[in-house]
Amino acid sequence: MEHGSLTDLRSSTFSLTDEDHTLANSARFALNKDPRVEFCGYSIPHPSDNRVNIRVQTTGDPAKEVFKDALQDLMVMCQHVRGTFDKAVVDFRESEHDKEMKIDS
Repeated sequence: MEHGSLTDLRSSTFSLTDEDHTLANSARFALNKDPRVEFCGYSIPHPSDNRVNIRVQTTGDPAKEVFKDALQDLMVMCQHVRGTFDKAVVDFRESEHDKEMKIDS
């Protein structure tokens, strides 16, 4: 859910349910990498509340678009990490298999 002004699209607070520090801090990181972002921060209203509020203020672009772009960038980063990890696991298993083959020889 977005809370913002209808007259100033540069500032908005996005309230995400069923999320915690994991997504909020990652989104904050991705947003702060964007030169269009003037301010970004997040809060959790209450520890027992499964919700985060992410505040985005931009230099001119609509906050909603900048937030969407940051989340897409975050998805690309996660896909890269996952791909790198999966490749490392395959490489490790192959090297372990090679070691086993040499021991049995």
